[in-house]
Amino acid sequence: MRAAMLRIPAKKACLAQVSCILGLALTVNGGAIASEPHTNTRSFHLDASCARVFPLFTAVGEKEWADGWDPKQLSGSEHRGSAFQTRHPDGQVTTWIVAEYDPVAGRVSYARLAEGSNIGLVDVRCTKDGNGSAIDVTYTLTGLGPKGEAFATTFTSDAHYAAMIDEWHHALMKALAAKP
Repeated sequence: MRAAMLRIPAKKACLAQVSCILGLALTVNGGAIASEPHTNTRSFHLDASCARVFPLFTAVGEKEWADGWDPKQLSGSEHRGSAFQTRHPDGQVTTWIVAEYDPVAGRVSYARLAEGSNIGLVDVRCTKDGNGSAIDVTYTLTGLGPKGEAFATTFTSDAHYAAMIDEWHHALMKALAAKP
């Protein structure tokens, strides 16, 4: 009976995780979020199945194709509720929480807090596309103060975001070619 009382439906648990990040962001930022969320989505094709591609979008999998990506695992692994941190070369620490991990459906989502800068969500979708996979990547960022707002605006701008996703595409193609 006690175990049944502790079960939280997946959507409510995901919202609880995002609420925790938002609460932490408010604490770090003095209680004020100054901006609206900024979102951008881009898609690309990879000549590999979703079963082969999907693991590359986990904290550990991304090390195979993203230069400088070195996550520090805080809890769990790739499953929902797992947490890890990354450090940008400029020292910026970002804490990530896996909000959704569904390899069968080809969906993984992360909630993230870049300390003193922004909070956000990252959604990756992998669907069958001919003999390969269609990959959709969505970032939604909210600035925490003026510097965070400037970052979120620039990061999700069409020019910057398209260039970043193009880099992802080429890096993933290279990683897949290296391990046929």
